[in-house]
Amino acid sequence: MPATDDFNPLIGSPQTLLPGLRRIVAANPSPMTYRGTNTYLLGEKDIAVIDPGPTQSAHLDAILSALTTGQRITHIIVTHAHLDHSPLAQPLKDHCGAQIYGFGRAEDGRSDIMNVLAQSGLAGGGEGIDTEFRPDVSVKDGDKISAPGWQIDVLHTPGHIGNHICLAWGDHCFTADHVMGWASSLVSPPDGDLTDFMTSCNRLLKRDWQSFFPGHGDVIAAPIERLNWLISHRKSREKAILDILQKEPSNAHSLARKIYRETPENLLPAAERNVLAHLIDLMQKKLVTPELPLRAQSVFGLI
Repeated sequence: MPATDDFNPLIGSPQTLLPGLRRIVAANPSPMTYRGTNTYLLGEKDIAVIDPGPTQSAHLDAILSALTTGQRITHIIVTHAHLDHSPLAQPLKDHCGAQIYGFGRAEDGRSDIMNVLAQSGLAGGGEGIDTEFRPDVSVKDGDKISAPGWQIDVLHTPGHIGNHICLAWGDHCFTADHVMGWASSLVSPPDGDLTDFMTSCNRLLKRDWQSFFPGHGDVIAAPIERLNWLISHRKSREKAILDILQKEPSNAHSLARKIYRETPENLLPAAERNVLAHLIDLMQKKLVTPELPLRAQSVFGLI
């Protein structure tokens, strides 16, 4: 299920997706954000702004201008602390006074092994962590956020980053960067954890969804098919890594260049982080072992 060029929204203009749901795409297109970040406005009167997006005055104006007579922003909900999703939350709060909801700080929700790796000095690959993000209201898995006319259930879905949440709205789900409408998610240690990512995918599979509203790209009309593709895609990457390591030990840098042969050069660093996530996952499965201390450049071999 590769990306297509069919999704060409009018940037900054609200589009009605369902009764009570609109989407505004921010003007921050890039190889990592596709057409831009999707900001969702949920509600008919009391409005929840889901993922306000990057710090852009034009996007802030677009959100505020989308409010019609009698509408007010009552909730600002951030799915995760990346610079393309969370920084506009505070400026938006300054304008409307609504509280900011989120799982926690950027480092919250990390798995134990990722905490150990972070403390040992393993740094991320420059994915744009919003280290300043602090929610007014910290939510946890199973919490409900509601206002007259709508209710959403919080699903903690670590993997892309530890503080990532998805938001269930009936049989629809705001999946942010866990399940996107144009590409697979970046999983970059120590903030990204592939073991957690796969667990979160399998958790989402257990529900009968009608559609996914992702953080980037168009509405996903076949959610289960998309989830199965993501899981299959990751398993195929794992097999490719193991096949190469069966011949000789290697590191993430070398593996990425052998596996991602058609990937543009500017995206290879991200591919390398994905491979590192796979290697750490395989290490936890006791299938590979690294030279120590574990670093981004560590050579891994089969056990």
